[in-house]
Order: sequence, then structure tokens, then C-alpha cells
Amino acid sequence: MVLFQRCALKNLILPSPYCRGWGVLPASKSYITEFAFFLLLGHRCTGYSTISGIPGVRERTLIAVKPDGVQRRLVGQIMQRFEQRGFKLVGMKMLQASEELLSQHYQELSRKPFYPTLLYYMTSGPIVVMVWEGHNVVRTSRIMVGGTNPSEAQAGTVRGDFSIHISRNVVHASDSVEGAQREIQLWFHRKELVDWDCYNHNSTYEL
Repeated sequence: MVLFQRCALKNLILPSPYCRGWGVLPASKSYITEFAFFLLLGHRCTGYSTISGIPGVRERTLIAVKPDGVQRRLVGQIMQRFEQRGFKLVGMKMLQASEELLSQHYQELSRKPFYPTLLYYMTSGPIVVMVWEGHNVVRTSRIMVGGTNPSEAQAGTVRGDFSIHISRNVVHASDSVEGAQREIQLWFHRKELVDWDCYNHNSTYEL
């Protein structure tokens, strides 16, 4: 809004060449046209993003490839599905999860009879944990992953394609926006997440 108000005052703020800063230029037709193209292309300058105003685009979720998925070397195929869908990877690491960390992650299941078996399974090998970002990513990821019980998961989902039993269901996906926020804070430090802009957002979202 400020930019267009300054147009009315015969001055227009535009990014200077090579995105080195901002400069005030006369608001001629050519400059206004250039500015329009700048917005449409989603050109990136330090501290500026044309995509951040779209509701839900910055939503994030936690996806974890469980020990069975890592052992079966499915990490690449699972990542490919999220990339092809249009989501953006902003954090990723491989680790051997401790019981302490897993007890916090699965705190709501701690009283379930299968909890000890779950902990044994999740500590049986390394886990690949990822944070994906995009519009409605939490709900969409749950659909992509499929039902908790692979025998009931639809073909085409991760569990429907790569798993046959609930005890080895390959992958975890956050079940809500609030749950995703809690899990991301649990598994990642802030500095481990990378804020970056995709240059092809105009192919995935309406700007």
C-alpha cells in the first residue's frame, strides 16, 4: 500500500539493479510496468517476499520416515512425492532418536498398551525427520501419507504403496497445525530451519 501511495506523489520505490537495495525513481509508465513484472515474477530481495501475503503458504508440518522406511531405502521416494506435489523442504536431518525425545513426541500414547513396543520400534534404527512448507500442507500431507493402518490405506498413498502392517507403517505426519508446531519445536532448533523463497511459486499458487 505504501508503494502505491508514493506513486501518487510521483515517486515509486523500486528495487535497484541486481537487488542490492531500494531506490526512489520517478513514477513513469515504464517504471510502473517494471514494478508490475517484479511482483508477478516474485523477484526476491533481502527482507522482501511477494509470496508471504498468501494465506496458509507458510504453514509447516513435520514428516518423519520411520526406521523401517529408512532400512528399506524409501526416503528418496517419499521426499519425491512431497516435492512433486509442490511443497518446499525447509528442514531435514537423520538421527538415532532417544527414548527421552520419543517419549515427548508420543506423550499422548504413553498409557497405551502398545507404547513399549512403539518405543522399541522407533529406537531400532535411524529416523529421517523433515519439515515441509506450503499451502494447507498439514491436511494434504495426512492424505498423501494415508491411514494409520496400511491395510486400510488407499493405493497411491505412502502407506498404501509401501506398507502392509500397522506395526511398520513407514512414516509419521503431523495431525494438526498445532501438533505440527509442537513437533517441529521438539525435533528442530530454530537455526536448523531454512527460510527461502521458491522462484516457481507462481506455478503453484495464484499470486
